[in-house]
Amino acid sequence: MRLSCVYTDLDGTLLGRGSSLFRDPEGGFSLAQARALEACHRAGAEVVIMSGRREPQVHEAARLMGQTSYIYEAGCAFAIEGETTLMTGEMAPNEDGTIYEQIEQRGIPKLLFEHFEGRLEYHAPWHHGRVLSHLFRGKVDVEEANTLLHERGDTDLRLLDNGAIGRPMPTVEGRTHAYHLVPKQVSKAAAVAGHARARGYDPRECIAVGDSVEDLEVAAAVGRFFVVANGPEHDPGLRAALPNWDNVTVTEGSMGDGFYEAVVSSLMERRP
Repeated sequence: MRLSCVYTDLDGTLLGRGSSLFRDPEGGFSLAQARALEACHRAGAEVVIMSGRREPQVHEAARLMGQTSYIYEAGCAFAIEGETTLMTGEMAPNEDGTIYEQIEQRGIPKLLFEHFEGRLEYHAPWHHGRVLSHLFRGKVDVEEANTLLHERGDTDLRLLDNGAIGRPMPTVEGRTHAYHLVPKQVSKAAAVAGHARARGYDPRECIAVGDSVEDLEVAAAVGRFFVVANGPEHDPGLRAALPNWDNVTVTEGSMGDGFYEAVVSSLMERRP
């Protein structure tokens, strides 16, 4: 069976140290990611970024890699050849503003900041310019946060964990995580499935690569999922979730090295 598409997270996965396409996990110069992208091109496999970043950032990253599809704001939407599809369900931009503004007007970020005082804050400066979701950093219990939202009646939203990051907080012990406040239907898995349907891909012909619990859920939408080694190394929650999936492989390499490993091994397995 051919490889039709590779869905990949950016930070901590495709990108190396400093969020660079040409750096390895230690910061040394590397062509591993570029070679993996070249291998996909030669095999006719599309590469689709699935990122928590806002649309202009993801669009530019995809353009630099020669790709015309991408998923942004943690699965809130995907774009194909310049056409955008929202995955936000009944929540949509309206006369009250963007989805970001509607959530802010309801006082939900303030509620979370007060409830998790000292443990949650905006992920500055990357929280600016968002239109579909809110982006935080810190270290909180996602289930506790979502129970709080449910009890308050905000059942149309959820907080999701997009993985460990390298930005410390003086009030948080250990590595902080990136969190997204999104409409409840939103997930990278749903966006990947939607993109694959739009492209006409058989999910069995697709793989995905990531480093977080939210990324791991994409395993349900593809034939095989690869977790780069740095993911479970830094995130106990991700380590605990791995046994729940029978189509998941943890790579030996971290970040871009792991992405290269995932692509090359998949292409080798599918060679006629």
